Amino acid sequence: MSTQPKHILVIRLSAMGDVAMAVPVLRAFTEQHPQVRLTVLTRAFFKPFFKDLKQVTVYAPNLKGKHKGVLGMYALAKELKTLDIDAVADVHNVLRSKLLKWFLKGLPFKQIDKGRKEKEALIKGTAVKQLKTTHERYADVFRALGFDLDLSAPTFPDSKNLSGNALALIGNDSNKWIGIAPFAQYDSKMYPIDLMEDVITVLSKQHTVLLFGGGKDEISLLNALESKYDNVINVAGKLTFTEELDVISNTDVMLAMDSGNAHIAAMLGKKVVTVWNVTHPFAGFAPFNQPASNSLLANREEFPLIPTSVYGNKYPEGYEKAARSIRPKDIIATINTLL
Repeated sequence: MSTQPKHILVIRLSAMGDVAMAVPVLRAFTEQHPQVRLTVLTRAFFKPFFKDLKQVTVYAPNLKGKHKGVLGMYALAKELKTLDIDAVADVHNVLRSKLLKWFLKGLPFKQIDKGRKEKEALIKGTAVKQLKTTHERYADVFRALGFDLDLSAPTFPDSKNLSGNALALIGNDSNKWIGIAPFAQYDSKMYPIDLMEDVITVLSKQHTVLLFGGGKDEISLLNALESKYDNVINVAGKLTFTEELDVISNTDVMLAMDSGNAHIAAMLGKKVVTVWNVTHPFAGFAPFNQPASNSLLANREEFPLIPTSVYGNKYPEGYEKAARSIRPKDIIATINTLL
């Protein structure tokens, strides 16, 4: 490309964890290419992810209204053309972004290689090895547009001042704050809740444990855990999304599943311990900038077909119990080492 773009449209429409994974990549890009503006096409809910990124604005389509369907994508493309964008980095590569590629014909338009063949070989067990991380796959899209991009020396935002609501809920003690997000999109990606309670029982004796989640059933379960233990506070359902992000930015460690909360904590520069059930970091979805020792894995000698799928939605009978092979004391020891 003879002239580098000055204004790039970045497409990452949905999936909270995937949007969060894009943030450290965009942060690195803006620091290394301060002359380039980025407009991120994503859902309005995710706008707080990008609040600290210079040169970045968020354009939130109405995917259930005027931007729904093929005609909606055509209308969206017409709107985007008025923004003087001169290239597109599609780090989503789904049907909607393929339609935009067609409607934005003439612009340099690079799309993520999701590595489907390598991931298929990983799941089949024919090539069980570490694949390129999703963060590097995102970075490759910008490299294809002609930019150097190095993710090896990341920077992160400072911890945020907490709102009055958050301080009233949590207080301001001198304990270490351990965030715990015990849920995931699929039950097969979760650590058994009875074992997680064993972890909470021990950690809450010395530290403040903050519980994260969402949805009526999850909040009810977290409230029950909060009521049983001192130093355990359920944050879910009690703060705005931005306030939750600010609380996470003040945690000392986040314990999460292979889930969105892990990636949110990582994008904020937190130490993240992840528990893996039927999925595996080899697929490239480990949180950003975390050592491999922070990923606690189910025993593959007992459960040799792991990873059973990339997203955890498919698994043989009995494999949903694979995470029981991870002992609570190993999770506790890993967290204490990081503290």
